[in-house]
Amino acid sequence: MTQQKISSALTPEKLTGLRLDKPKTVAAGVAAVAISLKMILEETGIVRGNHALLKMNQKGGFDCPSCAWPDPDEKRSPIAEYCENGAKAIAEEATDKAIWGDFFAQNSVYDLSLLTDMEIGKKGRLAEPMYLAKGGTHYKPVTWDFAFHKISDHLNALDSPDEATFYTSGRASNEAAYVYQLFVREFGTNNLPDCSNMCHESSGVALTESLGIGKGSVKLEDFYEAEVIMIMGQNPGTNHPRMMTALQKGKRNGAKIIAVNPMPEAGLLGFNNPQTIKGILNIDNELADLFVQIRMNGDMALLKAVAYLLVEEEDKVPGSVLDTTFIADKTFGYSDYLDHLRKQDVTTLAQLSGVPLSKIKEVANMILHKKKIIICWAMGLTQHANSVDTIKEVVNLLLLKGSIGKPGAGTCPVRGHSNVQGDRTMGVWEKVPPTLRKNIREVYGFEVPEKNGYDVVHSIRAMHEGKVKVFMALGG
Repeated sequence: MTQQKISSALTPEKLTGLRLDKPKTVAAGVAAVAISLKMILEETGIVRGNHALLKMNQKGGFDCPSCAWPDPDEKRSPIAEYCENGAKAIAEEATDKAIWGDFFAQNSVYDLSLLTDMEIGKKGRLAEPMYLAKGGTHYKPVTWDFAFHKISDHLNALDSPDEATFYTSGRASNEAAYVYQLFVREFGTNNLPDCSNMCHESSGVALTESLGIGKGSVKLEDFYEAEVIMIMGQNPGTNHPRMMTALQKGKRNGAKIIAVNPMPEAGLLGFNNPQTIKGILNIDNELADLFVQIRMNGDMALLKAVAYLLVEEEDKVPGSVLDTTFIADKTFGYSDYLDHLRKQDVTTLAQLSGVPLSKIKEVANMILHKKKIIICWAMGLTQHANSVDTIKEVVNLLLLKGSIGKPGAGTCPVRGHSNVQGDRTMGVWEKVPPTLRKNIREVYGFEVPEKNGYDVVHSIRAMHEGKVKVFMALGG
């Protein structure tokens, strides 16, 4: 065979097994319902699965373990107040598959290492405690008494409580997280890294330092009153599908939606709501009014460029663009920020963002004369070295417009697990608030260690350096 024939026969698809299709422009719809039902049938059976689904996100029921999007208080669907991801999550949680010692006898640690996370999850839930002895090749079942003694032996053998670190995921319940942090602090350490360190810690820091509260400032109802909703570093269709219902309702109430992302994800562009006739028929599904394809981590430059353009228009007609009364009464550092902005070159900012200046001007024009603005973001903004400063630029833009503390406006960090914030509220934090220390002393009668513990990053470094010799994880 000639070289030319070989080249023509070996297409990229044949070489890689990957096929290039046109990107989807609409998320959810009837297909998502079908996939959800398939997952439930496979994992739990129709009766057990549907019983769980009918309780999920309902009053008197339980919150979805998939994401932290809030439940509507009024028009809450009694049948399907969940999304495809939620159905998949509850299918795995409520699975009737159980794995016992015989499974591990047939599968070595090496065999298990060849499985993907999804394949491992689909095997079922652990039915008994398992232990891998030093030098062993297979996990073996042990009694609960053995398991508890093994844990206590390791903890009691440490030279210092700080040689142990205790991780927590948002998949832990409030009650479990509360007892967990009490146990850790009474053991004598504040080494309480948690999943918040890895997702929205930068949001909490930036919002606390700029606004005084480390949480979002909007409620679900604000989305229905907003004039502009800006989505940054987030694909709702994949990560928070129920959010798309709120976005769609806001859009139908007149809001303009700006989607900022390196990729034109389907969940940013369109949404077929399977709870509506129009969604089932695949009509009236447009979501984003403007898609801004940004360079990865170009968000700070984009936000500064938009602020620059707003100030430029304000200079032309003072009092027409910025909320100067709000700025004077409720903010500080305005003059310094203006000086900083005026030193910027907007063309350079556009280049750094990866967005054409003409497109940035479209963004600025959409919010030019609007006051009810919500900016949402997720881990596309939070997981960079400069994340705190980027999120402060989100706040700065909203403060310029007076879009904080009023209906239809504010900050909206969209969190992952439904209980990330719950863990922190329950006291899972490597830093100890003075009030928590005082209350633990008065109620439980022991002193909480003074020094801060390790967060996730410092726990990993400490393990590598041999400073941490025991790692314990709850809920994930």
